[in-house]
Amino acid sequence: MSCPICQKRKPGRFCPAKAETICPVCCGTEREVTLDCPSDCAYLLAAHRYEEQHPRALPANTPLLDVRLAPDLVRIHPQLMSAIAFTFAKFCAKQPTATDPDVLAALQSQAESYKTLSAGIVYEQPPVPPVQRGLYDALTAFLNESKQAPAQTPQGRPKDSEIFQLLVFLYRMGLLRTNGRPRSRRFIEFLRGQFPGDNELKREESRIIVP
Repeated sequence: MSCPICQKRKPGRFCPAKAETICPVCCGTEREVTLDCPSDCAYLLAAHRYEEQHPRALPANTPLLDVRLAPDLVRIHPQLMSAIAFTFAKFCAKQPTATDPDVLAALQSQAESYKTLSAGIVYEQPPVPPVQRGLYDALTAFLNESKQAPAQTPQGRPKDSEIFQLLVFLYRMGLLRTNGRPRSRRFIEFLRGQFPGDNELKREESRIIVP
């Protein structure tokens, strides 16, 4: 028998995404690229542990990297930051096809919108892919509702410039939490993990079938 992906090497790892055994090389190269790996796959978890110990650097041309963030940003608006994270986690719990690149695209587009809004210009350029647009719209609805609700803190309602900085902060966090693979959900799993007791974010049952 040969690996069903490369058709060359000997299979040695059971892949829950394909429900068959593949070779270790294809497991490493196709993981979260062409393979839609379940979050509880042992090989995926091991890879994520390695990535945590070897964080990647952000390229110099990363969008919004030049934004200077206020040092007390999260301390002033912790509830809003948590609520934004929960908005994404809840959407992704209902849309299992959502990936880290989808979340990052929605965050970047929303941050760009608030960047112009804080300068007094109303301009939006939401992402086109359906999942990314859904994330963008969900966050837009939440932020609009938050700005109309009574102030919850002594600082009052957050300014558009502060919302912009919170979005940039979360965007950068996502870039550092994800691994750059197109089907990665490492950042999504991190967001989900911030609300362990919430019923809306319960995990789906394991897709791993022991052969």
